[in-house]
Amino acid sequence: MAAFAVDPVVHAVLRAALALLLLSAAVQKLRDARGFRAVLADYQLLPARLVPAAALALTGIEFAVGAGLLVPTAGAAPVLAAALLLSAYAGAIALNLARGRRHVSCGCAGPAGTQTLHEGLVARNGLLVLAALLAAGPAAPRPLVWVDAVTGVGGIALLALVYVASDVALANASRVRTLRGTRRGTRRGAMRGTRRGAMRGTLRGAP
Repeated sequence: MAAFAVDPVVHAVLRAALALLLLSAAVQKLRDARGFRAVLADYQLLPARLVPAAALALTGIEFAVGAGLLVPTAGAAPVLAAALLLSAYAGAIALNLARGRRHVSCGCAGPAGTQTLHEGLVARNGLLVLAALLAAGPAAPRPLVWVDAVTGVGGIALLALVYVASDVALANASRVRTLRGTRRGTRRGAMRGTRRGAMRGTLRGAP
């Protein structure tokens, strides 16, 4: 297992970054509980009567897992729980994409705001799961020095910036795809209308 040990600073940074992600997501769900219930219902994965309880449970789980990640003595349990939770979210998105339901709001409500479903969200969650699994491994035993604290804070800030940048990029890409699809639909509708008008005119002018 020593060969798979992660530097203790990297280990702590990954746990803290995942905790920040889950706790901020839980707070957002609490701030707009009604909106989250609507998003969860729109995924069409649960009977309508179970959606309120499921929404409350997911919010509580995110809080619990996020808080557990900040407890050094909690071990790998909260990290594995985070990986399982993120995998479940990725699976829910992938299932709706397979159904062709790209119009559904992802419910992630990140820095770029809400966005509709697309493959980029599945890929991002996959990377987050890999990060969680990496943090689930043991930390390499070495003494920590004061510079490690600076490195740790800088690492958390850097990961937060990367996440914000990726969220904005994914949201913009999603909006561009939606806009292109709308334009294509408008053009097709206009072309069909023109063809129908031309055919009607031809028929009216026929002897």
